[in-house]
Amino acid sequence: MAASCLGRGVVRLLGGLRGVGARGLAAPRLWGSASAPAAPAGSYQERIALAASEPAAFWGPLARDVLVWDTPYHTVSDCDFRSGRIGWFLGGQLNVSVNCLDQHVRKSPESVALIWEQDEPGTEVRITYRELLETTCRLANTLKRHGVHRGDRVAIYMPVSPLAVAAMLACARIGAIHTVVFAGFSAGSLAARINDAKCKVVITFNQGLRGGRVVELKKIVDEAVKLCPTVQHVLVAHRTDNKVHMGDLDIPLEQEMAKEEPVCAPESMGSEDTLFLLYTSGSTGTPKGLVHTQAGYLLYAALTHRFVFDYRPGDVFGCVADIGWITGHSYVVYGPLCNGATSVLFESTPVYPDAGRYWEMVQRLKINQFYGSPTAFRLLLKFEDSWVKKYDRSSLRTLGSVGEPINHEAWEWLHRVVGDSRCTLVDTWWQTETGGICISPRPSEEGAEILPCMAMRPLFGIVPVLMDEKGNVLKGGDVSGALCLSQAWPGMARTIFGDHQRFMDAYFEAYPGYYFTGDGAYRTEDGYYQITGRMDDVINISGHRLGTAEIEDAMADHPAVPETAVIGYPHDIKGEAAFAFIVLKDDVGDADVVVKELRSVVASKIAKYAVPDQVLVVKRLPKTRSGKVMRRLLRKIVTGRAQDLGDITTMEDPTVITEILSAYQEYKDKSGAAQ
Repeated sequence: MAASCLGRGVVRLLGGLRGVGARGLAAPRLWGSASAPAAPAGSYQERIALAASEPAAFWGPLARDVLVWDTPYHTVSDCDFRSGRIGWFLGGQLNVSVNCLDQHVRKSPESVALIWEQDEPGTEVRITYRELLETTCRLANTLKRHGVHRGDRVAIYMPVSPLAVAAMLACARIGAIHTVVFAGFSAGSLAARINDAKCKVVITFNQGLRGGRVVELKKIVDEAVKLCPTVQHVLVAHRTDNKVHMGDLDIPLEQEMAKEEPVCAPESMGSEDTLFLLYTSGSTGTPKGLVHTQAGYLLYAALTHRFVFDYRPGDVFGCVADIGWITGHSYVVYGPLCNGATSVLFESTPVYPDAGRYWEMVQRLKINQFYGSPTAFRLLLKFEDSWVKKYDRSSLRTLGSVGEPINHEAWEWLHRVVGDSRCTLVDTWWQTETGGICISPRPSEEGAEILPCMAMRPLFGIVPVLMDEKGNVLKGGDVSGALCLSQAWPGMARTIFGDHQRFMDAYFEAYPGYYFTGDGAYRTEDGYYQITGRMDDVINISGHRLGTAEIEDAMADHPAVPETAVIGYPHDIKGEAAFAFIVLKDDVGDADVVVKELRSVVASKIAKYAVPDQVLVVKRLPKTRSGKVMRRLLRKIVTGRAQDLGDITTMEDPTVITEILSAYQEYKDKSGAAQ
């Protein structure tokens, strides 16, 4: 099976519709005419000040001019962090797919919307805005014919591909709510998300291709839907020519789409209707479905895409994130397409077939902006610089980093080697919850400095505040504290699906009246922000946020493991990795067998990237008198700071520290674990 195989049905649908015409177009809108966002008037500082002091005066005209509306909004915003009320552009109605597709097809139908960089290099496929609209409409009609209505939830379990983008936009077109699940998650993780969202339909491929390997997506879906009573249909597209088992719920997607017209009237959606759910890890074991709505999210994604990356019409924008993450939503799909950009879909890995993959792609596709993760950059800088320098990167203007704080070595390599010390490098900070980039070196005044490894400047409408442990606002520079945001912005999540109280508890309880990001930050004397990392029990493995409780819950099901505690620790490549401390029952014979089984359990229940790099068997865990595990002490032991444990007066039995230190030293001596 050739790795470059598009799949028979996908070829027909994406390459065989030429000459059909633009019959999928919605009627012209009467309110506003959209193009790439115009720059708000005034200097950068004046715009920042206006967005902070008079949000309605800043965002109101911008939304009117940038987005294509069916019905104008009557109220720009109605937000109160203390009550958890967040609303933007109230009374307005629009359709997101029209903003991302129809408006551009009317102006330039043959301009390229997507360049699909398939797993096998040199086999890119270009999809025009007309073709993407037609495919979206056919898929939307297929969903409607199989019982998907406005407000229904649809799970998308697909790797990066034009059909996956069309699936997202098809849901948006008919008012259905999509939840994209990263195609590396296990059947158990997929089932948990499907059940929480009560999805009616799942869309997937027969198989996926990544790094030269075949991923059995349909088999994973089959296992998952056995546990999902709400699923009525599974729509199966083909990425490869290999046949897979088709059961009672399964429908061949390409065959069904071929029966449909490339025209689908767009549903007019309220600004605050839900566009999508995206699940992210929390400090508890249950992933939470963040709710993002229509107009505010789209406006913020489009605005930040243009100004952070200096996007200009005609550019080729290359964000190599997976669509299963918020970065893929905002800067592969919605932001670029709303701006009429050409967006690259990267299906492969940074080192397939070799360490030059990214840069060969930059040369071949003439990419102008390149947005990737510190994990990938740290991996690549281990190779010779020749893997970068052998390719022409002169098309690049902006380099971006996303997912976690970038270290100095990776920043300098990206700036000096990849960017030839001439490209703007933006170290961006944001979250699934924020919807788009919140702090970034750009935009800024022309010629303003960019400091390594620092997000630096808040964007329009983002007002950061640092808090101390007692909830007091820290003033001035050269201070560190909990990073909070003091006012709402259009792109932020509105709630957690089905559990608004959890939303309030997670983001607004710690510091009433403020959105608590969960991150710590340092503010320099010049007022720049540097993110210092997570402050809760969430670790960031290769840019994937994962609650330590999720790993603990997965391992706790093992009959030989009564207790476990997981912490994150620094890792040269991944940024952070998981370290598991486990207590075994007295009658356990071979501890190594149990450890092996635990690794397998975590891989099958969550994902392979969640498997702890280190597992240490201990007799007891350090606990407070109330029974709470003191993970901060475990973190200090693993990171070599055991001599400074801080206040341990609440510990039930301090001698447990001596036991763990002894076991840890023996473990290091035996395994040579690199800490």
